[in-house]
Amino acid sequence: MFKLLIAICFIAMTCSATPEEELHGVKYANHCEACKILATELQERLSVTGKTHEVLEFGYSLDDVKPKKKKEYKKSETRLIESLEDVCDQVLQYNIHKERKDSTRFAKGMSETFQTLHGLVNKGVKVELGIPEELWDKPSAEITQLKSQCETLLERYEPDIEEWYFNRQEEAPLIDFLCRDRVLAKKDSECLYEVLKPKGETDKKEKKSKKSSKKDKKAKEDEEEASIRNDEL
Repeated sequence: MFKLLIAICFIAMTCSATPEEELHGVKYANHCEACKILATELQERLSVTGKTHEVLEFGYSLDDVKPKKKKEYKKSETRLIESLEDVCDQVLQYNIHKERKDSTRFAKGMSETFQTLHGLVNKGVKVELGIPEELWDKPSAEITQLKSQCETLLERYEPDIEEWYFNRQEEAPLIDFLCRDRVLAKKDSECLYEVLKPKGETDKKEKKSKKSSKKDKKAKEDEEEASIRNDEL
């Protein structure tokens, strides 16, 4: 066991923080990010409950002579109500991944930064973040705010969600119907289609980009050198 005091600025990322982050210490989700997560969580719930072939029976009769009404669960209001219930609580399973700069910074699972920090602690390294270690994995200010944003969106756009569920599912995914066409109408919706790329793929693209830049620089230098020689002739 060994001890080493490490001074780390806020989650080790302040060095690349934006002016807004430096001023407030946090960067809350925008409308696009909040709606994306609401739509994603609700769509996932509906995908799971939609696999059942259960049939619901409605109506009641003392003599049970009259036939009861039947409806498939996956097309029922019951399924929607159960899927909407506590859907925003799922947001508390998210963490901030400050090593990412787009909307994928909001994601489930431990961030690379905290994986590293926990690894250091397990090796006996003393890490100082300014907060107790037992609070490291608690929802951050951004996440608790994101949950509130989710609840506000759900309350405001529940009629639109119902319209999509009962009448428009075949026309468009929920993320397009709700977020792109309503919540973000005439606003930037680029974040809706941002996906987390495999680390290896990102590294390859960066290497390829660097190689391409070097080639372009070399070609430009050769061109300038040739031009100088022509002038001398």
